[in-house]
Amino acid sequence: MEFNKKKVLVVGSGISGIGAARLLKRLGASPILFDENEKITAEEIYEKLGREEGIEIYVGALPEHMTRYLALVVLSPGVPTDTAFCNWFRERKIPIWGEIELGFLMEKGMLIAITGTNGKTTTTALVGQIMKDYFEKAFVVGNIGNPYTVEVVRTTENSVTVGEISSFQLETIERFKPAVSAILNITPDHLNRHHTMENYVRIKERIAENQTEEETCVLNYDNEYTRDFGEICPAKVIYFSSAHILKDGIFLRDEEICSAKDGVEEHLMNIHEMKLVGMCNVENVMAAIGISRAAGVPIASILNTVRNFKAVEHRIEFVATKKGVDYYNDSKGTNPDAAIQGIKAMSKRTVLIGGGYDKQSEYDEWIESFDGKVKKLVLIGETRGKIAECARRHGFRDYCFADSFEEAMRISVDEANAGDAVLLSPACASWGMFPNYEVRGNMFKEFVNNLDD
Repeated sequence: MEFNKKKVLVVGSGISGIGAARLLKRLGASPILFDENEKITAEEIYEKLGREEGIEIYVGALPEHMTRYLALVVLSPGVPTDTAFCNWFRERKIPIWGEIELGFLMEKGMLIAITGTNGKTTTTALVGQIMKDYFEKAFVVGNIGNPYTVEVVRTTENSVTVGEISSFQLETIERFKPAVSAILNITPDHLNRHHTMENYVRIKERIAENQTEEETCVLNYDNEYTRDFGEICPAKVIYFSSAHILKDGIFLRDEEICSAKDGVEEHLMNIHEMKLVGMCNVENVMAAIGISRAAGVPIASILNTVRNFKAVEHRIEFVATKKGVDYYNDSKGTNPDAAIQGIKAMSKRTVLIGGGYDKQSEYDEWIESFDGKVKKLVLIGETRGKIAECARRHGFRDYCFADSFEEAMRISVDEANAGDAVLLSPACASWGMFPNYEVRGNMFKEFVNNLDD
């Protein structure tokens, strides 16, 4: 698309919207930045833009005359695509893109795109580090907190961009085509936005829809949805598995990560060589190896980075030991499946803090994963009653309610004895009590670090 002097509406004034508006301005377009949140002001958005001129700003309601002659609408990921607002533009045949579609059109180098219900932040960060350790120029972008539209202007023919791509972002792609894609797993999540599991799965699979046999897609053989997708995926498929010995792919044999091609096995590393903990991270590492090999990185360089890579903040992150109690921050465990991995990573009796915003998840498998390991469940937020009812159905009654996060922390400290662990792994989003999971995790760490030794 030719952007020169074209009117483009950017919806949402978060970091994605700001990045998109600035890039459009750089491309010669006439961007209009709109946010319906009346709690913020145009002046505040102007400050976010660095007081950059040439971008019109509207808050609360968009004047009708501003919708005339629009060439394009760019949605921030947090804006649902099935609203009357979006349908109005569709009816008028105005294209609706997301920030990653806009960024992709400007990409000059190799693009690696990683999605999945769980594990994508750790895997993206690890792959990003592998690329930075091997290539001269590499960028890590997307749902990990760094807008694609900000970094894409720095890409070159020899650079590599690694993107964490959410289902929200995949809703609005058209030509988005990574050289290497990956779907780490698909389990129920965000059904309040995507409505059905079938739709959620379809959206996740879109990451590979424009790929051909010349590109690669890395898939989890142990996940039913991704294994089935491998049968119809248009790209060359590389599987990884922690539960099956593969003739082709990357797999776990006892405690050894191995690779196989046409049945010929190659030992890569022992899982105890890693600084990451938990089976979820073993799977993340296997995925990262498959992705990085497909991107042309030698295995020796890959394994060297893996051995030195530390946990991503807020994902089963060890915080401190206070009075013999280990404290772990897994605030990024924002759905039951992710929180199950947090429980599995614990080797001690655990006081667990759970609950938060209701994304219409079910908690049965999470409760079942406690398996005698959770000594107390401290529940907070909108979902606490729903989780408590689920716990009772499964015969777990060692729970209590807290009216605030601070109260939940005080209860957890009181309940934990030397030799125990306290784990923040909520199985729910943070919204309602916190702006995001980072704030929740940072509050947990601050509380822990202020405890007496």
